[in-house]
Amino acid sequence: MCGIAGIISHDPSMVHEIRLKKMMDTLAHRGPDGEGTWINGNGNIGFGHRRLSIIDLSSRAAQPMHYLNRYSIVYNGEIYNYPELKLGLLKKGYSFLSESDTEVILAMYAEYKEKCIPFFDGMFAFAIWDEQEQTLFAARDRFGEKPFFYHWDDDTKTLCFASEMKALWAIGIHRSVDGKMLLPFLTSGFTQHPSNPALTFFTGIKKLPARNCLVYLHHKSQVSTAPYWEPSVQRNDHITEQEAISKFSDLFFTSVARRLRSDVPLGTSLSGGIDSSSIVAVMYAINSSSKYGADDKMFSSFSAVFPGFEKDESAYIKLVTDKFHLKNFQVIPSVNEFISDFEKLSHFQEEPFTSSSTYAQFKVFELAKMNGVKVLLDGQGADETLAGYAKYYQWYWQELLAKNGISAMREEKKLTTTLTSEVKWGPKNYLAALFPRLASSALSQRGYKLQHVHPDISEEYLSGYAEKAFFAKPVVNSLNDILFFNTFHVGLEELLRLADRNSMAHGREARLPFLNHDLVEFIFSLPSSYKIKQGFTKWILRKSMDKLLPDEILWRGEKIGYEPPQKTWMMDKHLAEAIYSAKKKLVWNGVLNKASLEKKVSPKNAYDADNYDWRYLSAAQIL
Repeated sequence: MCGIAGIISHDPSMVHEIRLKKMMDTLAHRGPDGEGTWINGNGNIGFGHRRLSIIDLSSRAAQPMHYLNRYSIVYNGEIYNYPELKLGLLKKGYSFLSESDTEVILAMYAEYKEKCIPFFDGMFAFAIWDEQEQTLFAARDRFGEKPFFYHWDDDTKTLCFASEMKALWAIGIHRSVDGKMLLPFLTSGFTQHPSNPALTFFTGIKKLPARNCLVYLHHKSQVSTAPYWEPSVQRNDHITEQEAISKFSDLFFTSVARRLRSDVPLGTSLSGGIDSSSIVAVMYAINSSSKYGADDKMFSSFSAVFPGFEKDESAYIKLVTDKFHLKNFQVIPSVNEFISDFEKLSHFQEEPFTSSSTYAQFKVFELAKMNGVKVLLDGQGADETLAGYAKYYQWYWQELLAKNGISAMREEKKLTTTLTSEVKWGPKNYLAALFPRLASSALSQRGYKLQHVHPDISEEYLSGYAEKAFFAKPVVNSLNDILFFNTFHVGLEELLRLADRNSMAHGREARLPFLNHDLVEFIFSLPSSYKIKQGFTKWILRKSMDKLLPDEILWRGEKIGYEPPQKTWMMDKHLAEAIYSAKKKLVWNGVLNKASLEKKVSPKNAYDADNYDWRYLSAAQIL
């Protein structure tokens, strides 16, 4: 896990040590354990790297790394199955000087070129320079766990890339906010464009989309990107429940086991929910199983708690830590700390974020740093693939209504309402079940129209940046359709961005067992009834954890996660003053109208849809 940067240009004055050093200095937090730069003999390419040592702590694993006197790499991430890949390469005659996964990537590229990527189980953003062919090959992992930003200057024929945008700004790349991205964030909380995933909040800077590769041909000054993976969603309606549970368990255990490979201390973030608790249970089982090469690792857990808040999960956290004799460190984020840390948090995040939950996660990784644990396993990804949010109930009921009839839908709905009262259902849902294409169009139109009646946005800003494409909705015939959209188009990648910046702000690494691609493809092959059943979300996960977790965790109906008492925080006068100052800045920049300044702060919970004041606070930081 590291910070990477590079410059490639036909103008030698663009590629020099001083510029690379400026980029590296902005990424120091991502790699506190070492720094390296390299410029090739022709002076047309330079790489920079900040190192966070996790696998092979020796200097032999330092980057930029070179291989066969031809290939050079800078790489951020982890390839969890590198030992298995290395064995295959040794049989083919390849040799290695280090024990790192970085060298395995280079050898895999030497053997398979761009076709090496499907072999990798991991999170990664890397760039490989082929000195012989004078080409750059870069790739980003399937889900977007690791970042890769780039800028192409057509005048100087220069390509620059980095793990974070601040490294590009450090060498003079213009910093200008893109109103097409800012407007839908303010009105609807969107941070991703559903049909143009390369867009960022800043003009001139693109991100390499998840599951995409980038190729730069130096002799042609040509940059191109293309997807290398399309997830399989072929449904298997014939698999029995027991077969599904067994297969899910095998894949999940393998994923966790691979993500325990480390030469530094590991731990886990623990919220008290089923996702993080399941990871703890599996870590504990693996640690005592000869099948996975048990080595009696000692793990710690890290949690954010909010005593006295109705959504505090301290009691559930204690259930898990008591059962597994797990050491637990806790932090209690406060509004005063948040106000003090807000500018720093925004600096690391770079782009706006939608709620105070981001800060709770930030503090958990800070806590891990304070206690000397470099790697944390985390439960992100389960909600989007396994239908963990309450909003997914309505999509499942619509599928049942359309495919199995009204009685099947009503029976499932009845079971759900005994567990939660969060789900809204009305006549429009009946219509959506019968006419999904019409529902998609109606939802798209509704979102676009609501943006136009937003009371605070200035008319000039609205007319200049409103875009219908931002509100495009998928046609949902089944639960899988909306899960696919949230996993691969809009939803999950935003959370992965938050986790990457929060962890790397403190030089920590976050590993996500639910995002093993084989596991995800298997989940998408399952019928919807294995994801929501008898009123419970994540059915297959709950069944696979039966006998491993306490029932109080296993069969919890409500979902919370790291949710601070944001509504109470927003009543604090100092935070209200900060929000007012943010609104003044947005008015000054022509984003909000002057009438918005006359409105008092409207305190909202972290996940309320109309959380406008919070968005103003966050958005003002990037102007």
